[in-house]
Amino acid sequence: MENVNLIDTFSEFKELKNIDRPTMMSVLEDVFRSMLAKKYGSADNFDIIVNIDKGDFEIWRNRVVVEDDELVDPNTQISLSKAKEIDEDYEAGEEVSDEVKFLDFGRRAILSLRQNLTARILDLEKNNIYIKYKDRIGEIVTGEVYQVWKREILVLDDDGNELIIPKNEQIPSDHFRKGDTIRAVVIKVEMKNNTPFIILSRTSPVFLERLFELEVPEIFDGLITIKKIVRVPGERAKVAVESYDERIDPVGACVGMKGSRIHGIVRELRNENIDVINYTSNNQLFIQRALSPAKITSIKLIEETKRAEIYLKPNEVSLAIGKGGLNIKLASQLTGYEIDVYREPGGEDEEDVNLEEFSDEIEEWIIDELKSIGCDTARSVLNLSISDLVKRTDLEEETVKEVVNILKAEFE
Repeated sequence: MENVNLIDTFSEFKELKNIDRPTMMSVLEDVFRSMLAKKYGSADNFDIIVNIDKGDFEIWRNRVVVEDDELVDPNTQISLSKAKEIDEDYEAGEEVSDEVKFLDFGRRAILSLRQNLTARILDLEKNNIYIKYKDRIGEIVTGEVYQVWKREILVLDDDGNELIIPKNEQIPSDHFRKGDTIRAVVIKVEMKNNTPFIILSRTSPVFLERLFELEVPEIFDGLITIKKIVRVPGERAKVAVESYDERIDPVGACVGMKGSRIHGIVRELRNENIDVINYTSNNQLFIQRALSPAKITSIKLIEETKRAEIYLKPNEVSLAIGKGGLNIKLASQLTGYEIDVYREPGGEDEEDVNLEEFSDEIEEWIIDELKSIGCDTARSVLNLSISDLVKRTDLEEETVKEVVNILKAEFE
């Protein structure tokens, strides 16, 4: 059969889920018409009948019967003598429809048609995937891990479309194998070299927001609003929520009975600690809530520089700062204030010495760095290990050792 190659092409594409039937028919007709126009000069007088399900097609050319000596355009006209060879009853002025056989086009033309058809349909498929996911930015998608590479994970959705999760969009403790089911949020969709690239993320605050919407019906219904989310993926997150209905406790609704709602989110995020905080426009109260579980003695806000001076009892300082300084860092990001932690005046050890007293031996910027993590006296610095000080500050280990030696000498 002369059109066997084209039938193969139909069978390859008729099952495509991202292309609807009318669009497919339109593409097929366009490709056929461009080939006919190239061969005959015009394709306006051709009828193209395509059956996608059977992978079959017919092309009929319509021509007007003219007297033999009046023939001008063989593409749109047919001589009376030729028409009578088809049917004796034809008369001048009537229309003749005869089927065009693909054998007449030659193997090269048929091969070119197949290549054009393949290219057009693949381009259409790629464009439809791009449009589909462009409208899904910010949505959670579920897929199957197909390939795990050093820099990214290749995921297939239910339709077999390829999605990418770069290394920097994975939670540090994520560990997936081929065949695993994975959830992530669509954060970026772009076309590169005519190929759609769909980028997913598990570290984006949007992912955490969508998980809350799935687990907490009140958020999905709009009764509770998430005002802001800040997180260090896999470690800790702070979520500020607000309810417009006084009867609903936003924090309680998000956490659920005995933590039932938040446990699923924590598991999905590899045991990331999540602090849910009741939002308020009172900045002092908001900062106080953001630094929980530490209990603050007093707060002084400096609005011009968006700084907050926090005073706590000595035993509350480490709680406010948190492991690796995460608590104070996230509280600062959540509230929009640069937070400085100080011990409550009068609470220092009698034998302790304020760091300012060492300004002739220790550079001022180093003292400021130590004070930013709540160490404003000599003993508060010495109470921490060298590794802890290096981890919590931006100071080099050698610098920390020098400072510790200077402070130790004060008490020897």
